[in-house]
Amino acid sequence: MTYKFIELDIKDYIATVTMAREKSLNALSLEFASEIAGVFKTLGAMDEVRAIILQSKARIFCSGLDLKDAVGGFDGTARGTFNIIKKSQPLFDCCNSIEECSKPVIAAVHGKCVGGGLDIISACDIRLCTEDAIFCLKEANIGLVADMGVLQRLPLIVGQGFAREMAYTAGNYSALQAKNMGLVNDVFADKNALETGAQKLAREIAANAPLAILCTKEVLNFSRYTSVSEGMALAIQKNMFLLSTDDLKEAIVAFMEKRAADFKGK
Repeated sequence: MTYKFIELDIKDYIATVTMAREKSLNALSLEFASEIAGVFKTLGAMDEVRAIILQSKARIFCSGLDLKDAVGGFDGTARGTFNIIKKSQPLFDCCNSIEECSKPVIAAVHGKCVGGGLDIISACDIRLCTEDAIFCLKEANIGLVADMGVLQRLPLIVGQGFAREMAYTAGNYSALQAKNMGLVNDVFADKNALETGAQKLAREIAANAPLAILCTKEVLNFSRYTSVSEGMALAIQKNMFLLSTDDLKEAIVAFMEKRAADFKGK
């Protein structure tokens, strides 16, 4: 797998996806967004991947949408507007592919995370950041509505009040504010500490039964948009399958033998 703007490393069941459109500070062009969508679809289907870390090689995490690329060729006509929306599909796909990826995704954010960057991390399962991280939902400040899923996903993470405040003010929010509102799970002193922390968390996830994690993410995603009883019904359905797996048998044997389980994802 080769990418123009992404560096991919897979080791010990952990995939590290590094956004590397450095000169543009990871501004989301259509080509870049297509690569993000593609890599998460690929990793979701790989048995040798149990957890994914999304990080940045640039000076910041993400500077938002590449507006020049997004509106290039727009002629101001109704047909031109339709064409822009149609060609923007990779931007929507890149966030959806992260949320729909069967493996847990940890966003490791350093520096600024602006606009489309916030869309991306809102689609991740868990968010970590550095003390210098800044979060901004910028669209209202440039005359647009955020349309890559953040207005739908962010309220489920931080609640309606904080999500609306961020959207209406287009203000900058610090790592401390992000932690207090529940946007991030933990804050680290610097990028090195952040990467170490993300790897540690990914290893803890990868050590568990892969099929159970896959089913758990599916139930969690489904339950965000449905009733408690419907979510429970899906969980019961998943357990009917998991009861027959080798991993469950291994968990029981490991418990009896007082050792760590060695899960194979079978």
